[in-house]
Amino acid sequence: VQLQASGGGLVQGGGSLRLSCVASGSTFNIGDMAWYRQAPGNQRELVAVFTSDGTSNYADSVNGRFTISRHKNTATVYLQMNSLKPEDTAVYYCYAQGVRLLRGRRYWGQGTLVTVSS
Repeated sequence: VQLQASGGGLVQGGGSLRLSCVASGSTFNIGDMAWYRQAPGNQRELVAVFTSDGTSNYADSVNGRFTISRHKNTATVYLQMNSLKPEDTAVYYCYAQGVRLLRGRRYWGQGTLVTVSS
């Protein structure tokens, strides 16, 4: 499984961005998909997850501003980010959990940089 993330960039505070992550390879064996982020000097943290059974969960810091969605047929996950704040500045990583034949495997995209100016 390979993950290709895109959509990062520079945006003013209060603005919006939409991240996309396209999975390729053995996508039938992908379960949960998620977005993580890592700001300079900080640990990588979970932003939002879209589970294989269709539920979504968010970090408290983004709840109500970010929306994760998933196109199951194309194994693509999106992160719509609204009302962006400077503290949202980070490298955002796409993540996929392997299931069935790929059970226990974890896959990461290459990261896409989001910079929010004040």
